[in-house]
Amino acid sequence: MSPVVKEKNHVRLVFLGAAGVGKTALIHRFLMDTFEPKHRRTVEELHSKEYEVSGATVKVEILDTSGSYSFPAMRKLSIQNSDAFALVYAVDDAESFESVKSLREEILEVKEDKCPPIVVVGNKAESGSERQVLAEDALSLVELDWNSRFMETSAKDNENVLEVFRELLQQANLPSRLSPALCKRRETLPKEQALRPPMNKTNSCSVC
Repeated sequence: MSPVVKEKNHVRLVFLGAAGVGKTALIHRFLMDTFEPKHRRTVEELHSKEYEVSGATVKVEILDTSGSYSFPAMRKLSIQNSDAFALVYAVDDAESFESVKSLREEILEVKEDKCPPIVVVGNKAESGSERQVLAEDALSLVELDWNSRFMETSAKDNENVLEVFRELLQQANLPSRLSPALCKRRETLPKEQALRPPMNKTNSCSVC
């Protein structure tokens, strides 16, 4: 008999990063399986969904934040009230990767935690020759120096988007095996595996 899951029934995930890196695109791809190529400026938007996890209802909130640094008080409040963090940069924008470093420092300061639940996400992996941030450089910094999780994604091509949310929920103390609520989406949850860049699109194994 499997052990009873006693994780909390409410969790908030926050997406932080510079403007135009694809935070909103990743969230919309996950929630609605859609992609809008035109950048739309976001101030702050909160999405809320309920899922069945091991027989219990879990409320998952996803906070989409502004890429503008003109709202420091709002960003600090977002950090204080969140359980896990996706720090997003675009692989074709080296400056956005530097922003991730600053945001991580801010999280450490606000949460007063040396090892907060962070997933660093290199989005726009389809950029190809326009790439400015090498996956191996980001991986070395994030996983070896920061002891956090690193993934490359493409909201446009729907690569590894689901894995980002799986990892965030795991780090927020929720089990990775989500309910059939996720299975109504076209893709399926990949099996657990050690992911290292460059990421391969693997959506063939159903866990639901």
